Amino acid sequence: MLQIQDVIVSFDVLKEKFQCDLSACQGACCIEGDAGAPLELDEVEKIEEVLPLIWEELSPEARKVIDSQGVAYVDSEGDLVTSIVNGKDCVFTCYDNHGCCYCAIEKACREGKSGFLKPVSCHLYPIRVKDFGRFKGVNYHRWNVCKAAVLLGRKENTPVYRYLKEPLIRKFGADWYAELETAVEELKKQGLL
Repeated sequence: MLQIQDVIVSFDVLKEKFQCDLSACQGACCIEGDAGAPLELDEVEKIEEVLPLIWEELSPEARKVIDSQGVAYVDSEGDLVTSIVNGKDCVFTCYDNHGCCYCAIEKACREGKSGFLKPVSCHLYPIRVKDFGRFKGVNYHRWNVCKAAVLLGRKENTPVYRYLKEPLIRKFGADWYAELETAVEELKKQGLL
């Protein structure tokens, strides 16, 4: 474990390799699992603001779920998460002409219709952040739907923390990320990485 400010970072985040390979997985992380994507409380309001911009793009099933329970719910572990369709698909999942998933929220942002990219937990995946009150834990989440991303990450020699530089800065700030990089270089000099 490595501590940067009030954040404890698992060594797996520093050592493991990862680079999304959307052509191989087709966005399976948006449609697999038994709960929605973790949300921060302020993100619910941001999603509700974007909702009118993406409403017509969402599936009829997703619109029905949102109409009945909203954009988020509290899962069985007590976490606030995005609403899901049929017990697994995120309500914001859409498909392109090739059957590949994409996030309607992210698409609206990239098209300049919104300033909210997507939930930070989605942006950070495969990193998961756990709040422990006085500090936060940053861990690497392994999931079989991401096997292609692990293989591509190994081929390109891309550590998880480097692949996720932008979302880590979004979550913790540029100064925090700079401290992380400095610590990683020191660990490499010491032969610990």
